[in-house]
Amino acid sequence: MTRASPWWDRHVYADRKPFLKARGRITASFRQFFGSEGFDEVETAALAVSGGNEAHISLFAVELIGADGEKSRLYLHSSPEFACKKLLAAGEEKIFAFAKVFRNRERSALHHPEFTMLEWYRVRESVSRLMEDCAGLLTVAAKAVGTDSFVWRGRVADPFAEPEVLTVCEAFDRYANLNLAALLDDRDGFARAAARDGVRVTPDDGWSDIFSKVLGEKVEHRLGCGRATILTDYPASEAALARPRQDDPRFSERFELFICGVEVANGFGELTDPFEQRRRFDEENHAHERLYGESYPVDEDFLAALAVMPPASGIALGFDRLVMLAAGATQIEQVLWTPVPERGEQGI
Repeated sequence: MTRASPWWDRHVYADRKPFLKARGRITASFRQFFGSEGFDEVETAALAVSGGNEAHISLFAVELIGADGEKSRLYLHSSPEFACKKLLAAGEEKIFAFAKVFRNRERSALHHPEFTMLEWYRVRESVSRLMEDCAGLLTVAAKAVGTDSFVWRGRVADPFAEPEVLTVCEAFDRYANLNLAALLDDRDGFARAAARDGVRVTPDDGWSDIFSKVLGEKVEHRLGCGRATILTDYPASEAALARPRQDDPRFSERFELFICGVEVANGFGELTDPFEQRRRFDEENHAHERLYGESYPVDEDFLAALAVMPPASGIALGFDRLVMLAAGATQIEQVLWTPVPERGEQGI
């Protein structure tokens, strides 16, 4: 079998170079944007006691050897979120970070085991302010690379158009013909309704599993076409680290940004209740253990910081994905300076 040329092959690299140049221009423009908004750029450690506690995220474990030879386990973080929130607890109010993050079991045209997450946080500001940031950054990225359209697999979005704001319930009604609000406490009814619409549901699928399948198969690829879509008001069971809506606790202050059918960013009105956060971590760990046969420790220091963290909103944006869409790349590796080798890849 013929081995593909490595990323550093001169011809391969020459093809990738325009995308990498675009990446640099977008990075510089984003730093200017955040600087003009009064943000401080922070750097977070990649090694952590817990790299994250989400059911569908697998971590990289590493061994730490102390000066006395004592060994302990740490993890490469899957997001700088825990560290950034500790900085908010310490007194920071407007921060952003370009962080290298790591997720195992992930590799595709849109996924890479090591990638760049852009996160930013605003203390005592609402998620609507983050939505405004998202719209502003799309125009900044487009201007940086001189384009008037983002493109992905035949789908096109205007980065200068005002994003559509759509609730999850509205999206499920429009694209899956499902009344999600009526099914929030009805796993079996949800399963039957999804199956009628052609979604394969297995007996061991929980409510959240069915939600993810319908979202992935019926909804996501239709979002962000023509213009960006901001999908809001996720059910409380899908809140992750977001707080419940005060006016309707069945839903959360969580939104996602979609462009050309691609999920680009995930924003929260941040949960600051350490007891509720621990409960959610436990649930996620149990789900991860059921799926993958492993679980991860909880960062107790993070929960302690959460108890004193001020009200805030924060968002994580997949920077490589945004660069892909703005620059017209088709694979995430095209916009990475030095991609992680495939399994078994080696030199002469």
